[in-house]
Amino acid sequence: MATEPEPQGPARRTPPAQASRSAEPSSALRTAPGPPADRTVPAASRGLPTRSGDSTPDWLEPAMAANGIGSFDWDIRRDVLEGDHRACVILGLDAKRLDRSSAAFLAMLHPEDAPVVRRRVERAVAELGQCGAYYRTVFPGGELHAARFRGRVLADAFGRPSRMVGFVWDATVELHKRERAGELAALREERSRFIKEAARALSEAVTVRDVARVFTELPLPGLPPDGLLLASLEAGRLQILGASGYTPEAIRPYDRSLLGPAHPAAEAIRNRAPVFIASRDEYLDRYPEAWTRISPSNPRSAWAFLPLVASGRAIGVCAVAFDDDRELDTDERTLLSTLGGLVAQSLARARLHDAEHELAAGLQRVMLPRTVPSISGVTTAVRYLAAGSGLQIGGDWYDVVPLPGGHVGLVIGDVQGHDVHAAGIMGQLRIALRAYAAEGHPPAAVMARASRFLADLDTDHFATCTYAEVNVDYGVVYAVRAGHLDPVVRRADGSATPVPVAGGLPLGVDPDEEYRVTRFSLDPGEAVVLCTDGLVEARGMDLDTGFARLCATVSGDLPARGESPYDPLDVLADRIASQAADSTEREDDIALLLLRWDGPAGGLAAQQLRRRIGQADLARISELRGELRDALRRWGVAELVDTAELLASELVTNAIRHTDRDAMFTARLYRESAGQGEPAGRARLRVEVEDESDLWPTRRTPGEQASSGRGLMLVEALADGWGVEPRGTGKRMWFELSADSNGVDPTES
Repeated sequence: MATEPEPQGPARRTPPAQASRSAEPSSALRTAPGPPADRTVPAASRGLPTRSGDSTPDWLEPAMAANGIGSFDWDIRRDVLEGDHRACVILGLDAKRLDRSSAAFLAMLHPEDAPVVRRRVERAVAELGQCGAYYRTVFPGGELHAARFRGRVLADAFGRPSRMVGFVWDATVELHKRERAGELAALREERSRFIKEAARALSEAVTVRDVARVFTELPLPGLPPDGLLLASLEAGRLQILGASGYTPEAIRPYDRSLLGPAHPAAEAIRNRAPVFIASRDEYLDRYPEAWTRISPSNPRSAWAFLPLVASGRAIGVCAVAFDDDRELDTDERTLLSTLGGLVAQSLARARLHDAEHELAAGLQRVMLPRTVPSISGVTTAVRYLAAGSGLQIGGDWYDVVPLPGGHVGLVIGDVQGHDVHAAGIMGQLRIALRAYAAEGHPPAAVMARASRFLADLDTDHFATCTYAEVNVDYGVVYAVRAGHLDPVVRRADGSATPVPVAGGLPLGVDPDEEYRVTRFSLDPGEAVVLCTDGLVEARGMDLDTGFARLCATVSGDLPARGESPYDPLDVLADRIASQAADSTEREDDIALLLLRWDGPAGGLAAQQLRRRIGQADLARISELRGELRDALRRWGVAELVDTAELLASELVTNAIRHTDRDAMFTARLYRESAGQGEPAGRARLRVEVEDESDLWPTRRTPGEQASSGRGLMLVEALADGWGVEPRGTGKRMWFELSADSNGVDPTES
């Protein structure tokens, strides 16, 4: 409790001979023994009749009575406190009580104020000065009162403190004012804190649904509402966005209904000012037409209709309702008006966000394929994840294109930029590339034409892209890469590794760029994963780390077919997408395309590798040897690698050297069936090379110095069987090798 400054009484000089006696009391409320001091307090102050010739004026008593001021007299030597009737009432002293000591008086004071009063009285007694204080008194009945007093210490003939006389007046009204002021200050602080919290919560609300949720959950300080309702205004109709304290049946008649001109909400919107209604009678008197729509069972008795105005345009209204009659004061009305302004700004921003999001989502849906075609022999899965911020639209795309001859084309790409312009370019490029592929052009030609098309658009944008043509009959993939990421292949044993693909410049950079084709093969059940850089590269994660994480995700265990209601490829796609979707700070969108080669319709009896060797493409023979080595290791017959590589090179070289046409190389692995519970039988590798030449191979016996002629001798010596078969045009040379199968048949996985 705040107290007044301690008064400084007039200085009183004490003769040296009396100095020791003047400081005799050791504390303010301890008295020293001695003869009673002469009383000099006015008789009127003790409620006694005034003597003739007394210096006290006759008007003092009426003046004190009129102002509720009482007088007191404290005999310091005897420690007796006396006062007139008004003083006793103010101090809470009982005239019938014998104990009127200072200790009894201090015991009545509030614990926080007693030390202050004691300290000030002690100083006044020690200095023979004045003192005063504001203090609270706890009456015997427990009531809390407040009083103010002002007193002066008088000395006896020897200069010792003898008495304190003074005045006291009631300050209980001041106490209530202080308490009320404290309550109002606390309420204002709470309201200020509420406005800050409401502004923070509404600023974090992104969508219209978020704004409605925040508004209907706001705890209004000092005036807890019984009902809250938020509605937007669309073409003169109210759309209820959120409500609390109302049942769905109560608000359903108002949702999407016309807002009549006689409704208080209409007046608030029309005048751009809140409308406050304190009672049901006031509602009926001011808005009789709108009152007829209120159900008799409606418990509300007071309302506040707050217009939502943003940029000078009314966009809605919010209603605050109370069950009892309530006349809102100025502070409460100001609070609600401020809240309405905050809600209006947040709602306008949220509506714009929702409109932009719907525009972006619609545009993205138009740009991307609506459905992925179903092609026999392969299974595909696609995912698209918008960026975590911004307009949530970009230039990433995927496509699956059915090609002539039963093949399928896979496209994954990313146009530079992350805006509507990039999305528009992406749509044009996707359609052009799809058209080139559907016409039957080889992969390198498709990519070159797409690059020229983007350059001709003159948009100052480039695009990265990977295009892969999959031979559904044999599982062969012909891939072309234009500044994009390498594909990742999940093998039959569950491992996952990136497949290096020869790369070229991004599309649109050089219209004359020529792209190289990289060939790799898939076994039945193996899958290829294509993605854009948003999946493997982000702030705080480099490309190598992203690829390692992607390969770890792709190589994870998957449920077997039939163990889950979902296809294992969809499970894998969801797992990859969920890893990227965990980040709300993602700055780039993500396109994801997966294809699993299931084999041709009816199944495939043997694993095989099929390649066309150009007549002038001698470097292709080296690439073929590498692919054959990889295939035999995947098929579980690594012991045949050296022999098969040597003999295949001889057959292919023989076909290239002695013909002027391309050669077709085919390697197939057959497995003998075994009984139930027995390990797989022997594996048989058959390699065939077809050409269009009618020239039949001739076995020769070269001399020691001959540089050729030993090819068929090697085939005859190392192969389990070999031969030449005529075809309609040309011939087919073949050889076979056998090996024991010590592992599980990969075709059964």
